[in-house]
Amino acid sequence: MLNEIRSPKDIKNMTYAELDALAGEIRETIISTVSKNGGHLASNLGMVEATIALHRVFNTPEDKIIFDVSHQCYTHKLLTGRQNDFTSLRLHNGISGFTSPTESEYDTVIAGHSGTSISTALGFAQAARITGSDRWAVAVIGDGSFTNGMAYEALNNCGDSGLNLIILLNDNEMSISKNVGGMHHSLSTIRTSKRYFAFKHMVKNLCKSIPVIGEALVNGARNIRDFAKRLAVNYNIFESLGCDYIGPVDGNNIKKLEDALEEAKTKHRASVVHIITKKGKGYAPAEEHPENYHSTPAFDINKGLQPTSETGFSSEFGKYMCELAQKDKRICAVTAAMIDGTGLREFANSYPDRFFDTAISEEHAATFSAGLTKAGLRPVFAVYSTFAQRIYDQIFHDGALQKLPLVIALDRAGIVGADGATHQGLYDYSLFSGIPGIRIYSPETYDEMHRSFDAAFDGDSPAIVRYPRGKESSYDRSAFSDLGDLTVMGTNPADVVIITYGRICEQAYNAARILEKAGIHVRIVKLIMISPLNTDRILALTKDVKLVYLLEEGIRSGSVAEKIASAMSEGQSKGVKCIIRAINNTFVSHGSQSELFEEYGLDFPSVAKEIYDTLK
Repeated sequence: MLNEIRSPKDIKNMTYAELDALAGEIRETIISTVSKNGGHLASNLGMVEATIALHRVFNTPEDKIIFDVSHQCYTHKLLTGRQNDFTSLRLHNGISGFTSPTESEYDTVIAGHSGTSISTALGFAQAARITGSDRWAVAVIGDGSFTNGMAYEALNNCGDSGLNLIILLNDNEMSISKNVGGMHHSLSTIRTSKRYFAFKHMVKNLCKSIPVIGEALVNGARNIRDFAKRLAVNYNIFESLGCDYIGPVDGNNIKKLEDALEEAKTKHRASVVHIITKKGKGYAPAEEHPENYHSTPAFDINKGLQPTSETGFSSEFGKYMCELAQKDKRICAVTAAMIDGTGLREFANSYPDRFFDTAISEEHAATFSAGLTKAGLRPVFAVYSTFAQRIYDQIFHDGALQKLPLVIALDRAGIVGADGATHQGLYDYSLFSGIPGIRIYSPETYDEMHRSFDAAFDGDSPAIVRYPRGKESSYDRSAFSDLGDLTVMGTNPADVVIITYGRICEQAYNAARILEKAGIHVRIVKLIMISPLNTDRILALTKDVKLVYLLEEGIRSGSVAEKIASAMSEGQSKGVKCIIRAINNTFVSHGSQSELFEEYGLDFPSVAKEIYDTLK
């Protein structure tokens, strides 16, 4: 049945029995593909029926569906003509795991971060009102994303009448880490207000049973229903912000959800349709442990995800935080709904009074950490590089300007792979390095990470310790000489100096081995502290060479490489040939680390060839 779906028009006239069968096929397809490619499983399995209902009630792509974060858009992709390409999900040159307008006219915007959908949908709704269009805008947002402050800002601006705007709140009681905070408790109150909902259905059914005037009585009973709702539900945050509220509705029941959406369309003002879905529905392991199937690697369908003791920078960070906390009672850890992703589960269990999960509110987490720091504690805010893009002003205004030693643990720095353009950690250095007083460390090994955090605490300005996803690279580092904020390996004199930092040093090392066999003598300078740069020491290591090759796993604009090249042009290295090998100011799509390294010339064969061709 799924193979016959070319657009949402093909599901408009299906019976509910056929739709249920289609939902089953969609689930099988999602499970099969994610088990091979990795991806977001539990949230997508919970949204199958809701997505079908949306495409039946609304006339897409004229009506606009905006998925918040959009990692729950797999059913949407399958219903909008991409089922034949679905096996390439998240693979290099395949379809994205998020919405992407370059793939389909049904994808309204690129989305990968929380809290943006309502603002975007409100923009479309206001534009429709101004132009006289009858187009609808629907924001699909999860309960976890509702912890993001931007969602509240948007709701506060949704009070105008005449808006064709619906907010579909997908409530599955789980975000990336288990929901915390006031919104979670507010939704729990609404979910458990059974007196009101039982009363509503009783009145509706009673009125409908009366011949001739039944439907009119249903419409007239709405005021009574609203009064009853206020008696049963003492406080509804959505109505207090000027929105109509419908729900909760069974989000895994297509007919009930269609009825709720059709009712919302009669309002012509911002309406919240609150649905309850089963995260992981249709795959028992994901239903039992949805938190494990938020974003998964490939796995065996029959066995499910297997426990792993694999270590990496994130887990090493968590262990070191526990060591520091044992020695210093001022040490605290802060995260924004990323307890496991940032490696802080052990810390949270061992030091619950000093652990804070702020939910998906990075801006608040950063300033909250600054407040803890100002009060004399030593917090570390652990956040992914891509989400740190949200906290520039907090680091600038609430950290640097206050001269606070605020410490940021920046996880997933560099190329992250299959999540693609919305999640690559390539922009943080260019973003933050211009803040006066900022200190940035980019360790390549676990030992260097420990030293970097020790140095970060020992200062009077904000410090960022950035590190990649996964394990430290394994190669022979015995020839490197440790000079504190940098290490050096290679011959003297040398023909070429490769200056680099972080994980990509392994590519420089392997390129050097190739070049040495070709008779080209290489010196490698691996930086650990990358802001501020010790340019005098760096330039001293570039004397009497033919070429300085600046290798960077990051965006070129505002990069470490550009700063060093500028210093060379002004200093004692003037006249020395310089090559910058970085990513040329673009958005990097999805693919494996090795595929993207090769695509952007960051792999060691490409590095060796470029240096060889330049010198020969």
